[in-house]
Amino acid sequence: MTNKSHEADVAFIKALAELLRENDLTELQVKRDYGDDDSLNVRVSRQTAIAAPVQVAMPAAAAPVAAAAPAAAAAPAAASEDPASHPGAVTSPMVGTVYLQAEPGSPAFISVGQQVSEGDTLLIVEAMKTMNHIPAPKSGTVKRILVEDGAAVEFGTPLAIIE
Repeated sequence: MTNKSHEADVAFIKALAELLRENDLTELQVKRDYGDDDSLNVRVSRQTAIAAPVQVAMPAAAAPVAAAAPAAAAAPAAASEDPASHPGAVTSPMVGTVYLQAEPGSPAFISVGQQVSEGDTLLIVEAMKTMNHIPAPKSGTVKRILVEDGAAVEFGTPLAIIE
């Protein structure tokens, strides 16, 4: 029985990995209870290689430009700065789809230059058919909106900048 259970568990884990790949997910966790003191707890995840190489490549590419023309390199370096490292960056707390308004045709929650108060809804991230309102972490002015309506976002993706 142990061998059959083991083979079934391996098949189950392979199916989870396939589900992860087919649906372009980054992580999946499942607990399977078989009975008293017998369960299988599986966490399948994969790394997204989008953020790390970009952060590593940008400083390396900026170094030769800075050596060639220090005054001219200051402006591009500021423009290519990672928005997630900005102190006023609001990042996505989950994987999902971003919506800038409550429903199609209604006004957007925020616009560039708008004053917001702490707790105001900035946008919505839909995850698993649940609409999650993303509140402003502090009061201030919306300086940039970094996502488009309907865009897919990962955990930690910068959404907006409030100063």
